[in-house]
Amino acid sequence: MNEILFFGYNYFPKLFEKESYKITKPIPYKFENENENENEKQIKQISIGDYGIFFLFENRKAIEYFKDPKQKPEKIQIENIQKITVGIQNEAILTIEGNLFAKGNNINSPNQFINISSLIKKKNHKVIEDVVCGAFSIYLLSSNQNVYGMGSNKYCQLGSDSKSIIKAEKPILMMKNVSKIFSGNSSDFVFLLNSKQELFGCGYNDYGQLGLGEKVIKGKRTKKLTKIKNIPKGKIIDIQCGATHSIILIENENSKRKLYSCGDNKYNGLGKKEDEYTNEFTEIKLPLFENDDNILDFSCGNSHTLILTSNSKLIGFGNNELGQLGTGDTKEYQLIPIQIELPKLRFNEDISNYHISCGFCNSFLYYYSPPFSNLEEDLIKLFERKEFCNISFKTENGEIIEAHKLILKYRLNQNQNEIEKLKEIISNKSIKESNQIFEMIYSNNSKINPKLYSEIKEIINSNEKIEETMKRIYLNENENENENENEKDFIIERKEKQYKFPKLILIMRSELYRGMFLSVTNDTSNKVTDYSELSNKSFQIFEYWIYSNQIKDGTKITQEIINEIKKGIDYFQLNQTNPNLFDLLINKFHNQN
Repeated sequence: MNEILFFGYNYFPKLFEKESYKITKPIPYKFENENENENEKQIKQISIGDYGIFFLFENRKAIEYFKDPKQKPEKIQIENIQKITVGIQNEAILTIEGNLFAKGNNINSPNQFINISSLIKKKNHKVIEDVVCGAFSIYLLSSNQNVYGMGSNKYCQLGSDSKSIIKAEKPILMMKNVSKIFSGNSSDFVFLLNSKQELFGCGYNDYGQLGLGEKVIKGKRTKKLTKIKNIPKGKIIDIQCGATHSIILIENENSKRKLYSCGDNKYNGLGKKEDEYTNEFTEIKLPLFENDDNILDFSCGNSHTLILTSNSKLIGFGNNELGQLGTGDTKEYQLIPIQIELPKLRFNEDISNYHISCGFCNSFLYYYSPPFSNLEEDLIKLFERKEFCNISFKTENGEIIEAHKLILKYRLNQNQNEIEKLKEIISNKSIKESNQIFEMIYSNNSKINPKLYSEIKEIINSNEKIEETMKRIYLNENENENENENEKDFIIERKEKQYKFPKLILIMRSELYRGMFLSVTNDTSNKVTDYSELSNKSFQIFEYWIYSNQIKDGTKITQEIINEIKKGIDYFQLNQTNPNLFDLLINKFHNQN
């Protein structure tokens, strides 16, 4: 079900035709009949630009609403969209295959999306993993952790002080070994975070919004990427950027999240009454917080900020002259954080599934279910089915919860005592809390209940994705076949060898086995499938992908292998999660040749 709240400057007439141009309190938005097909799908992302608003749906299709009242909403003719990001003069779309499409005045394609992935010429750079738009620039993160910038370099936001690079129509290399990019739809500056949690920034810094701690000189640009030294201790989770302010979210060792701000305080609000600007990141004090409150999401517009907390509070500060804080008035500046009153939708029941998206002078709050992969969604569903569970836990009131021993074994820290520690934790929890704990372990999603997550954090592999868990199961099984024999309950038989798989894994990967097992829930016997179409080499690739969603390094791919595995994909009706097996094969084949 789509649930969307909007407030602020209503400069997109096709959104709210009968409302005033200032919507000062949150009101619900529903799609019109012309978007009926998309409305059946869940909203995944809302991205607000100067010219348009994009709605990305769970079916990976998108629609754009325009500022121009003469333009009708337009369905985006690009398939498999993973992310949309917009600025003032640029828009970019990233697909699940790693292709990047963009349009904008600064890349000489103002009216039509063009594929710019090919502009990064070297083979190992072709896959784009992330993209972020600044106000007039686009930043690309490649699969080998290189960041490229294109578009305007007026404020040195591309990390170059070369006077010849006023505008980059093709991507230029900015920095290597980057894990995340941060900028904003009205920002002429950028932050880059490397794998060592070191933060670098460059670009427009007239109000100290880069947090460098040095004296601010109006008109002086930070021309090259500069390391930001005075970052508070903890893990950097996110950075949101406005036009002249920045806010960073840091999680400490106790899983408590805190916000720190820098930049312009006179107009944007940094959550405090202090000087006109602050040139380094300092903590935002939130008196509205309770002891068990934590930060789930936050977003910055041009000159306002919204924060969503685990106790169902929406908090805002900054510029409110167009109603973008949703407080019911148009008080020009709200420097101290204030709670925003919200209508009672599903909000209070499902707070962790809501997200904020701030435009230049408007705001959206929308419902989007946790972004699990298909495997993690299936784990949650199969967790409730007792025929796939083989270890029991007792809650504080004596209720029994059963879980899958194999998954727990590899989600926990591979220590025999960890299951006993988990049993002790569950013994002091209600049935509701216990279910939430298992959901967080299966899905690796701490947002379900941040407070409970802090209790189990030490015993689980919190940084591990489900594919990494499955890969460890596979590697461990090959090394200790006798030890895990009772956990392999399905056989694929071939002329040369029998291959044994956990039933749960095959159900998650294959529609063929899903139908075979889930249609006969009373059948707990082993199943055997005789399938000899794949050569040994092809089956080894197939087997490794079943567990890891990857192709093992060093594997040589031939056209014959591609043809064989294509038949295997069709036969087993494999769930083609991102990245899917066939695309991996094709990409690896082309890179080898």
